[in-house]
Amino acid sequence: MCRAAHRGFTGVGGCWWETRWDRLARVTRVLFLSDAPTIGGSEVYLREMLPRLRGLGLEPEAALPALEGNRPIREALAERGIAVHAYADPAEIPLRHDLYLTSTWYPHNALRLYRLLPKPPVMLVHDQIEVWYPLGLHRLYRLGYRKLQVPNLQRARAVVTVSNWAARWLKEVHGVRPEVYGVPNGVDTEKFRPPLPGEREALRQKLGLERFAVLVPHRMSPEKNHGPALLAARQTPEVDYLFVGVGELMGYWQKVARLLGLRNVRFLGRRMDMPELYRAADAMLQPTLGENLSLVTLEAMSSGLPVVSSPIPAQAELVEDGVNGRLVPARPGPLARAVRELAADAAEARRLGEAARAKVLQHHTLEACATVLAQILRKLV
Repeated sequence: MCRAAHRGFTGVGGCWWETRWDRLARVTRVLFLSDAPTIGGSEVYLREMLPRLRGLGLEPEAALPALEGNRPIREALAERGIAVHAYADPAEIPLRHDLYLTSTWYPHNALRLYRLLPKPPVMLVHDQIEVWYPLGLHRLYRLGYRKLQVPNLQRARAVVTVSNWAARWLKEVHGVRPEVYGVPNGVDTEKFRPPLPGEREALRQKLGLERFAVLVPHRMSPEKNHGPALLAARQTPEVDYLFVGVGELMGYWQKVARLLGLRNVRFLGRRMDMPELYRAADAMLQPTLGENLSLVTLEAMSSGLPVVSSPIPAQAELVEDGVNGRLVPARPGPLARAVRELAADAAEARRLGEAARAKVLQHHTLEACATVLAQILRKLV
């Protein structure tokens, strides 16, 4: 017998009072299920968000493949008290949760997980749902996304994505029927911060930087569009460019830089000291063709850097041209002019960087992002 019934408080159909009380009082168990073979933006999102959801009425857990590539994320979550299920087969995962969120790198895995789970999941979408390739090729990308991923979204309980633009695009362009929630990305504003007095000089000396330095921190894949950045570097030999990241095109872009004789370009590969690199640089260059809501843009803005980027919708949600950064066409000439103008006007570069930091503090902290996400998840339960 329930406690309320023992005290004489019963109702039609049983102990309705305690059922409601228990439902309101108990912590909601939420499983974040990923097929990630390695670490990308969606895994960084899990690392930062899940610990912050605790204390907001949720008990988050994570399930990722038992692969070496994602091991640092699994370990980081476990160190922060998040239960992590490392699986060889998703059927191994104990499924006793109130709500399931799935984030998939590969569209075919979304259907597999849907069939496995006891209830329709919420799809967590970090996808580049549109890549603005030139010559009309973006229409082919849009068609592929509609054929491969949109059917998975149509089966979901709801969809959560990381920008307001993407939420509108999924509804208006792709006709996604379940409710779509935009919860814009956040960033750790204490980790990614402007330099303290004397810190920048020490970091620049360590990196051997003596001139205006531009950071280009992106995975080296086609949509990140490194070609115009290299050609912009050729037009601005008075500026140093630090390319950070790895990817399938890294070797190709290194060969291009050698063929162009670019003495002001360095390829730093994968780095674990990104906060320090932001604090040492003078600006960030991002001629990207595809984003949802870019973490590296948020990191640079939070670090007080002016960002020069392309005017695609997801970037325009963060960067306002002339207000807290520069949005210019992703072509060598406009990119080079924007960089040259920042290098020539230190006061303007500082003003844009300070405005960028202010926008992040107002709209894109991890705590604010976690609060909104927790409200949505509790509503969906």
